Amino acid sequence: MIEFVLDGRSKVNTYMQLVQQVKQALRVGLAVPGDQLPKVRDVAQSLAINANTVLKAYRELELEGLVEGRPGVGTFVRRTLAGASLPHQAELRDDLVAWLHRAQSAGLTREDVTALVETTMRATISVDSPYQETA
Repeated sequence: MIEFVLDGRSKVNTYMQLVQQVKQALRVGLAVPGDQLPKVRDVAQSLAINANTVLKAYRELELEGLVEGRPGVGTFVRRTLAGASLPHQAELRDDLVAWLHRAQSAGLTREDVTALVETTMRATISVDSPYQETA
């Protein structure tokens, strides 16, 4: 089950943070077709946000064909965003965790790591790369 976390310092709207987190879960296989998203009321309470914000996020995902709402039952995943690389992600995640521990030991902050990753990707990935930013 997805557990949403909000970044209060982010310039990204709250509902879009929820949308992005669902999409990330779909990309890495943490949510698969048939899974139920957390109930709107539960998300609103746990994050101390308005339920309409959660509804807006779920509607956005529904418009994109990623989830479907079932009245009185909940919201369910319709399709995945995981690609053929999914089987390789576990090993890569382990490598990334080890790298993040090294970065932390070297004194890098979360912002430092983000900046390092993003600038490195921009500098090393070609225009035709499958790593192009997607919505």
